[in-house]
Amino acid sequence: MKLEDLKLDFSLVKERIESFVKNVIDSAGADGAVMGLSGGVDSSTVAFLLAQAIGPERVLALMLPSSTTPSQDTEDAFAVARLLGIEVEVVNIQPVEDAFAKVCPRYDPRNLLASGNLKPRLRMAFLYYYANLLNRLVVGTGNKSEIMVGYFTKYGDSGVDMLPIGDLYKTQVRWLAKELGVPERIIWKPPTAGLWPGQTDEEEMGVKYETLDLILYGLIELGYTQEKVSEETGIPIETVKKVAAMVARSEHKRSPIPTPSLQSLRKPISN
Repeated sequence: MKLEDLKLDFSLVKERIESFVKNVIDSAGADGAVMGLSGGVDSSTVAFLLAQAIGPERVLALMLPSSTTPSQDTEDAFAVARLLGIEVEVVNIQPVEDAFAKVCPRYDPRNLLASGNLKPRLRMAFLYYYANLLNRLVVGTGNKSEIMVGYFTKYGDSGVDMLPIGDLYKTQVRWLAKELGVPERIIWKPPTAGLWPGQTDEEEMGVKYETLDLILYGLIELGYTQEKVSEETGIPIETVKKVAAMVARSEHKRSPIPTPSLQSLRKPISN
C-alpha cells in the first residue's frame, strides 16, 4: 500500500463537491456561504470550490486573525480572495479573547489546550453571526484526516453547516487543490491553526500527514488490522497503534450528543 493508492478522479471529485454545496445551500433557502479563510490549503480549496459552485458574489470569506496568526497566512488568504474575486472581511478576534481573559476568573494562558480551543470557538461565533445577518450557511474546511483523529475543536471549527472536503484525506485535498489551481506555495506550506506561536498541525499530532493518511486509509477504507497496515506500508507498528488510539479516543467528537433514552419509562395510558 502506497500513497498513490489514495488517488481519485479529481475532476469528478470537484463536480460532486460543487453539486453538493449548491444543493445544500439551495435546499436551505440560503443566499450564499460564509467561511473562514485562513490562507491554508484546506480553506483555500474550499474557497475555490464555493466560488465555482455558487459564484464568487455569493461567498463571504472572513479572515479571523489573532496575535498568534502567522503574517504569511494573512497574505495568502488575501491572495486567494483576490484571485477568486470573493468578498473578504477581516475581524481581529484578539480583543475578544483579551476580554474573555479579563472576565473569566479561571483563565490560565499556560493551559495551551483550553486557550487554544478558545480561538476556534470565537471564530465560530463570528461566522454564525455573519451567516445570520446575511441569510447564509457556514461552510467548514475540515478534512477527513483531522476529523478521524479528532484534530478539531468541538463547537469551534467543527461548528459548521457543511464540510465539503470532510471525506478527503489531507493528501487528497492537496491533489484536489492542484486540480483547482490553488497556488503551489499554499498547497505545500506547513499547515498551522495558529493556536499559539510556532504551532504546526503535524508537530501537535506527532505524525506527518502522509504517514497519517496511509494509516487511516488502511484502517478505515480497507479495513486492515493494525498489523497488516504496518506490514503493507512499512510504518512502525507503534505509529499505527498511536493513530488507532487517536481515532478511538476522539470518537466522542464525531458522535451525536449522548442523550439518555427515557420515553420507554412513560406510564401506561388507561382507557
